[in-house]
Amino acid sequence: MYDEIAILIDSMAKRNCETSYRRLFTLLFGPLTRFSLCFLKSRQLSEETASDVMLVLWQRRVELTAVKNVRSYAFITARNLSLNLVKKDSSRKFTSLDDLDVSVHLNIRTPEQLLINDELRKRLEETINTLPEKGKLVFKLVKEDGFSYKEVAEILNISVKTVDAHLVASIKKLMVILKDEFNLA
Repeated sequence: MYDEIAILIDSMAKRNCETSYRRLFTLLFGPLTRFSLCFLKSRQLSEETASDVMLVLWQRRVELTAVKNVRSYAFITARNLSLNLVKKDSSRKFTSLDDLDVSVHLNIRTPEQLLINDELRKRLEETINTLPEKGKLVFKLVKEDGFSYKEVAEILNISVKTVDAHLVASIKKLMVILKDEFNLA
């Protein structure tokens, strides 16, 4: 995906290619919307934020050719725009990463995931949703969105060791619950 994004950005920068922009939009809009939703708790605001991020990517397309990881850049931009909206809205309290409500939904994409039966998938999702919010957000970014630990650390403005600690704790909790649930040794 990273190579495809770099090619799309290059095409957008050199040829003002709107087809490349539409493809980039298809790749990033959904994940950016879900990510912003964790902060904003509003589908409409999260979609507007994702649209704003995509507009920034179009406006800065030439500068983005020098950016090493445009996908991380987009998520960091979404985080910043989301937090700015939360701060602006006087009826909302400031939201810390610990207070986020994150929903994880496993997307069936790989052959291995296709083999997981529906009941197991549902139970796994339920179990993931019992994790602490910050751990759930780290789990989602690493396991669902495919970010590296370093990228997640940049996106959430935490250390790589903290990302690792959250992921290890989340996986341990998942293993305990799933072992009990399915009587695994």
